[in-house]
Amino acid sequence: MSAESQKSLILKIALFATGLSGIVAEYILSTLASYFLGDSILQWTMTVSTMLFSMGLGSRLSQYVHRNLLEKLIFTEFLLSVTVAFVALIVYVLAAWTSYVGFFIYFLSIAVGAMIGLEIPLVTRINEAYESLRVNIAAVMEKDYYGSLVGGAFFAFVGLPYLGLTYTPFILGITNFSVAIWLYLKLKDHVEKRFIWRINLALGTSVVLLLAGLFFAKPIVLYGEQAKYKDQVVFTKQSAYQKIVLTQWKENYWLFINGNQQLSTLDEFLYHEPLIHPIMQLVPHATNVLVLGGGDGCAAREILKYPQVEKITVVDLDPMMTDLAKENPIFLGFNGNSMNNPKVKIINQDGFQFLEQTQDFFDVIIVDLPDPKTVEINKLYTNSFYELTKRQLRPNGLLITQAGSPYYATQAFRCVERTMQSVGLNTVPMHNQILTMGQWGWLLASKETDSETLRKRLQRLDFENVRTRWITKEAMMMITSFGKDLKEVGEIEINTIHNPVLQRYYLKGNWDLF
Repeated sequence: MSAESQKSLILKIALFATGLSGIVAEYILSTLASYFLGDSILQWTMTVSTMLFSMGLGSRLSQYVHRNLLEKLIFTEFLLSVTVAFVALIVYVLAAWTSYVGFFIYFLSIAVGAMIGLEIPLVTRINEAYESLRVNIAAVMEKDYYGSLVGGAFFAFVGLPYLGLTYTPFILGITNFSVAIWLYLKLKDHVEKRFIWRINLALGTSVVLLLAGLFFAKPIVLYGEQAKYKDQVVFTKQSAYQKIVLTQWKENYWLFINGNQQLSTLDEFLYHEPLIHPIMQLVPHATNVLVLGGGDGCAAREILKYPQVEKITVVDLDPMMTDLAKENPIFLGFNGNSMNNPKVKIINQDGFQFLEQTQDFFDVIIVDLPDPKTVEINKLYTNSFYELTKRQLRPNGLLITQAGSPYYATQAFRCVERTMQSVGLNTVPMHNQILTMGQWGWLLASKETDSETLRKRLQRLDFENVRTRWITKEAMMMITSFGKDLKEVGEIEINTIHNPVLQRYYLKGNWDLF
């Protein structure tokens, strides 16, 4: 390989590393925006779009760089490497001090995009000394795009699930920095002498920053994480699907997923007992029970109180959650080691896909999923989903789903109800006051028994044959009784995959009352 070809190759490898680290930085910022600001579809769309727009700004700015292209490329590479490495730490620190963290997330997205956009024309102009215009343009763009693909694959399959948001940015920043050093050393003869000391200073400063950041990354992230919660954070982990956090106050624990409370050991029985015991009492012959969600193991704990149950299938997308439920001492303390019971079978799969593929039929189906804040979760509250649950119910089987708050998100609650009824399910709404979450609701459904008969049967339950902490016959009278809706709901649409109205209803809820 000629000397010119070697220099051209070095430039292209540098751009490949830029594309790789830059796209991962944007994915990290998109994930952080979803975590801190909510609405993952909106945040991912706007963060990536902002980056692409900023690449255009960077490309435009490159026309004002007339001299010392190589030196300015090296400086930009060093700056990009450090910025990429520190994006997560910057966001976590700022989250502890300001409620305007979204502004800084998008500012960082603009900065990263602008640097990538600046580098591409610089590399192209430097490389024109080694290749014809036709080959030069194609090769430079090719390497940047290839780097983006590798970066995306790395983030999805290695970075996020195994390294998390703490160390993934540093791995990519250090990788890009190493390539930048190689570029500098190989092309040092082309660098003007007056820039040598400046580049060496930038190199040394970058090394110190990267090493210090890598060393202090974990405590800094924990500091920023702690600022998000009022109680002591005792566990935090980023899985491939979600951020899982446990906090502690005195002897009680709170479980959060992506910043949203899922349960508190202080009062989780006020949620799980109405979810499990009424439906299990109405189907006394139930031997095969399906739980969609419920990866924390609390639903399975309550179902195991019924000796006639032979098999409990828990379908939860995230293996990290179910592993915690099986192994973590805190989870084992509140779920009663239920997920290690031989009757419990755990399947880590999307609930919708499971219902499409399963050949099993169930006496009871319990849907214990997060609220429909995102399009991905919304799918599990659609008419298509309820058609699948209806199909897999045995004769005289029953279905229950958590349906959010009938008071704080009245339209969303009524949308779930109407959507279930649209596929021929007869429903009975229930609700209860959960101390740490406010008023919460469920919908119990049958494909054979009419709603009024179901309601009367629910109100006659006495639970004398099962050990409970709260639920009683008198409680059933209360949780099956509703006053008028606090908010005029108007005409409610049916929730479908192609028209996810439930998500909009949920986000428009009157949560300020809580």
